Amino acid sequence: MNGAAGERAVVDGVTTRWFSKSLRRSLSVSRWGHWGTPVLLFPTAGGDSEEIERFHLIGAVEPLITAGRVKVYSCDSVPGRTWLEGLHSEDQSAWIQNQYDRFVSEEMVPLIRRDCGGERIEIVTAGASLGAFHAVASLCRHPDLFRSALCMSGTFDPERFVRHGVPLDLYYSSPMHFLPLHPEDDHLARLRTRYVLLATGEGAWENPENSWRMANVLGSRGVPNRVEAWGADWKHDWETWRAMLPQYLEELL
Repeated sequence: MNGAAGERAVVDGVTTRWFSKSLRRSLSVSRWGHWGTPVLLFPTAGGDSEEIERFHLIGAVEPLITAGRVKVYSCDSVPGRTWLEGLHSEDQSAWIQNQYDRFVSEEMVPLIRRDCGGERIEIVTAGASLGAFHAVASLCRHPDLFRSALCMSGTFDPERFVRHGVPLDLYYSSPMHFLPLHPEDDHLARLRTRYVLLATGEGAWENPENSWRMANVLGSRGVPNRVEAWGADWKHDWETWRAMLPQYLEELL
């Protein structure tokens, strides 16, 4: 990222304010590292782009960053905040969810590619909790842009946010909904060359069934995936994700 107005240093990274035409609002975009495979690491439900640093996920993968093996990017979880705040109608919130995908594919990906110096560079997506949903959704909707997804303790069914049926914008945002009925086409063929890794704890606040359901949907359409269950000692929390992230990024690289 260049030295745009509003940019400031954050430890080993840079944060910039970005006005999104897709979302019609400004949000924060952050980067850590200078070389390596780009990794788009989504925050949890209502997190901002620097959440992953405050909770030490960046520290957990610092060896990969300093070795020049990865460049980590993140952006505000705009739809997560929208759902949690409850200030918009379900249709409006679903529209924001769908437009977030447009922001990621049409604004965030070109930004990352320019920063990495290659128009065809493929990106690894990752995230925990609702961030895992955004990681797998980005891959499933854009297998031409992303090469793999690391989903930690994922919550993959957005129906929990709605009470009056699933709006179309939400349907097309959710692989759990659109993938089972996706036609046989070049998009699906490309997706079958990609890979999804679903890691989950089995301790407090975890629901491993979420990962198994997502795996079954992916598997039913021939999308390569694997579920890794970590046992009852690992709960739905940052300590778990700090252990998972470096191990599985190492594998995906």
